Amino acid sequence: MNKRFNPRRKNPKQQGRGTLENIVTDGPHNEWLGMPDYYIHTLTVDGEEYNYLSPEEVLDVNVGDKVVFRYQQVGKIKRIDKRSLGIAIDPSTYLNQPTDDE
Repeated sequence: MNKRFNPRRKNPKQQGRGTLENIVTDGPHNEWLGMPDYYIHTLTVDGEEYNYLSPEEVLDVNVGDKVVFRYQQVGKIKRIDKRSLGIAIDPSTYLNQPTDDE
């Protein structure tokens, strides 16, 4: 079957980038017996809201960080992919940062 004409084609993943303005954490949630607890983090990046599901209550990113991630639009919700949330590195300023040796 030709993938180009597949009527059940998934929504393509998109890339988000911007300054993290706010984090709201909800949880822990447990859907079914034996499932590990998870937290729903609602992240506001440049005025847009995204949901991120994680087993940790505290994320590795902080408010004010420049972040980058992949996400999918699921209905009205923008859901960030697992393990795709990270801090964006600007190459022009990366080498100019002071180190612990100085």
